[in-house]
Amino acid sequence: MTGYRAPTRDIWFVLEDLVDWSEVAALPGFEEATPELVRAALTEAATLAEEVIAPTNMAGDQEGARIEAGEVRVSAPFKAAFERFREGGWTSLPGNPEYGGQGLPTLLAIALSELWSAANLAWSNCALLAEGAIHAIESHADAALKARYLPKLIAGEWTGTMNLTEPQAGSDLGLIRSVATPDGDRFRIKGQKIFITYGDHDMADNIVHLVLARLPDAPPGVRGISLFLVPKRLLREDGSLGERNGVQAVSLEKKLGIHGSPTCVMEFDGAEGYLVGEANQGLACMFTMMNHARIRVGVQGLAIAERAYQQALGYARERVQGNLPGERAPVAIIRHPDVRRMLMEMKAQIEAMRAVAYVGASHLDHAARVEGAAQATHQARVDLMTPVIKAWLTETGQQLASLAVQVFGGMGFVEETGAAQHYRDARITTIYEGTTGIQAADLMGRKVLRDRGAALRALIAEMRAVEGELAAAMADALPAFRAGVDQLEAGLEWVLAHAGNDFAIAGAVAFDFLMLVGDVAGAHEMAKSALVAQRRLAAGDGARGFLEAKTVTVRFYLEHVLPRAAGRLAAVQAGADTVMALTEEQFEPAPLA
Repeated sequence: MTGYRAPTRDIWFVLEDLVDWSEVAALPGFEEATPELVRAALTEAATLAEEVIAPTNMAGDQEGARIEAGEVRVSAPFKAAFERFREGGWTSLPGNPEYGGQGLPTLLAIALSELWSAANLAWSNCALLAEGAIHAIESHADAALKARYLPKLIAGEWTGTMNLTEPQAGSDLGLIRSVATPDGDRFRIKGQKIFITYGDHDMADNIVHLVLARLPDAPPGVRGISLFLVPKRLLREDGSLGERNGVQAVSLEKKLGIHGSPTCVMEFDGAEGYLVGEANQGLACMFTMMNHARIRVGVQGLAIAERAYQQALGYARERVQGNLPGERAPVAIIRHPDVRRMLMEMKAQIEAMRAVAYVGASHLDHAARVEGAAQATHQARVDLMTPVIKAWLTETGQQLASLAVQVFGGMGFVEETGAAQHYRDARITTIYEGTTGIQAADLMGRKVLRDRGAALRALIAEMRAVEGELAAAMADALPAFRAGVDQLEAGLEWVLAHAGNDFAIAGAVAFDFLMLVGDVAGAHEMAKSALVAQRRLAAGDGARGFLEAKTVTVRFYLEHVLPRAAGRLAAVQAGADTVMALTEEQFEPAPLA
């Protein structure tokens, strides 16, 4: 019941047919990323996830991490699994070959990250952050720093972190107080950071911290933040590990979930650091890391939903309870319509989430390897979809993890089944790497209002183009799909007409607007999936059972999930009046007069 089976068939369906892997493989430098290689990678990654990583999940949750003699220790199975992960070359998959990487598409790494996250969400965070650090260093550091740090990071011998948050500075990074004092060709970093995932651990020989801090003469606010590379252990001239730097995890947070992932309070006491990028441009440098991480966290929402669904499905097939008309003996609960409703809700939304995430993320590789107008088009889609992937997938994943507990009933509320762990673990995904509210504000302000809806209109045009095919192949499904697209377009027009000059409106409706975009984007990818499935069935494809199930799942999404878009639109069009109407005092409970 606590096992995991990698959904490689559906992952490959999305990569092959919705993304069109042949277009990714045709990009400069990706000639080796053939369909055969991708299928082989999926197969090998599935084995690692199922047999090595997944068995560590419950043990890590129960044991957690601890500090011993000033060092953080993780669960022993975590360490063993990471060694297998590193030995298999998985850390180097998308890395630059100049520094020892395999140079494969980022999309492939993102797809495989679903397997790692579903197998063990807490464990997967270490590799997620290391890859983000690699990307930030490669994008912004000077040649010397790249040469000294990237090979070991890409090889997985060292790992990386991001150090943003301070006790007084959460989402408002302009309040950061950590200071970087010049000391010759380096800096001395002093300050405290909190909520630092894998800030210390014993799975790697060194940890490379990327730290936001202020120079002594820095301007106030976010304009005065710089980014520094601060290693746990300093390097000698020959690149070998030297003495311990002035950075230490002083405590670990006690958390609702992801217990196996050490969340550290980090103390920088004159630690030696090196400037990454230009002075006072640290926030822009860090966002290179953050935006990649946001897509990965969105995929975590998908992954935890998949894991929770699989456990709920297994339980529903085993648990015998209740009778059905015409049946003399009790039946497995999967035969009850309400349990079927919950399982179909999970299956349909998971498949929509996967398609939205992978199709959206595919534009990363295109944006990085094409030029001119095409590059701008792909980057605009990345910018538009990043907050949607991060927030819509994690909000939905959290809901589906809760639904899995409901399938278990009372057995889901106790820890021994594992369903409760997924529910607890899922809760963080809507918070770290930028809360849902921050993603919604980003979508509303930077991605819709700033370009007057141009990028979203381009996506809506693609949705409209599917209507003709749907009319010919699944005419009965067209009205529901068209209504969803109409509602998205109406929401966009309302936002452009009302929110541009009113902060309260933009903030009050941003969440529902983002969820509206996600719901309809999911319908778009599901409609495309049904069209592919029908074409393959007509051609006599051997995966008949999978393709027939795909068609039914699409219909369920259009009939049972997409109608919620109407409610999202109504909430958007309600504006900010009632959201902002109460005084602060009126939020307090009122005593009986």
